[in-house]
Amino acid sequence: MDKFTYRKSAGITALSASMTDFSYKKHSHREYAIGVTLRGIQHYHLDGSLHLSHPNGVMLFNPEQAHDGMAHTEEGLDYVMLYIKPELLLEVTEKKELLRFSEPLVYDRTLERRIVTLANAILSGQDEAQCSEYLLSLADHMAETSLSTNYKKDSTLIRKAKDMLHSNLEGVLKLDEISDELQLSKFQFIRLFKAHTGISPYQYFLNGKVEMAKEVIEQRKDIYSAVAQCGFVDLTHLNKHFKSVFGTTAFEYMSHVGVKGETPAK
Repeated sequence: MDKFTYRKSAGITALSASMTDFSYKKHSHREYAIGVTLRGIQHYHLDGSLHLSHPNGVMLFNPEQAHDGMAHTEEGLDYVMLYIKPELLLEVTEKKELLRFSEPLVYDRTLERRIVTLANAILSGQDEAQCSEYLLSLADHMAETSLSTNYKKDSTLIRKAKDMLHSNLEGVLKLDEISDELQLSKFQFIRLFKAHTGISPYQYFLNGKVEMAKEVIEQRKDIYSAVAQCGFVDLTHLNKHFKSVFGTTAFEYMSHVGVKGETPAK
């Protein structure tokens, strides 16, 4: 049985997941996604390569790094994830430049323990101050190790394309307008964007809509506001794409993050 439980505290979203049949479609997050495989094997593609995270494996995804995910065997898997906004990690590490993970999968027991400790604290509703201390401990360890390299910034053209896509998330994708503005043919733009980001402009745009809907739900606790504000046809349309990224429907996600401090069911 597939089960996804989200909680949020100290600006961080934590996920506890059990997967058997479910699989994530290729997507990315605006946040850093940092997790630990607890049971089973996590199977995912990242930067054109297949990765298998066995128990105690630490998965490290940079912001906007496209990936999928599924259980590698019929036995399924359990794991936890933390989603941390880049600006929050900058604040905690007191760095001038964003960190970028150089390795997508490591086996580091100290890092593993600190991720699990913070995830469990958020999921069990511990005080926000305690969660913040756990985050500092985690960030300090990441900054002290060789896990990260200097952040590689987007080219001017790709950054402009992303800005144009984000500026119209409430509407429909205007591919011709964007490619004309960039002085590229539509197909040149699609090819260039996919080569740089790992996903097509349409996938990136749709993913942006889902991320925007997540933020609206967190702020307003209203899934229908998310439908209207993010330009989805209806709730079914939102739920379909929301579940492909987060493993749960928009309503289920709202029920998770809307009840602060509730201990998830066992």
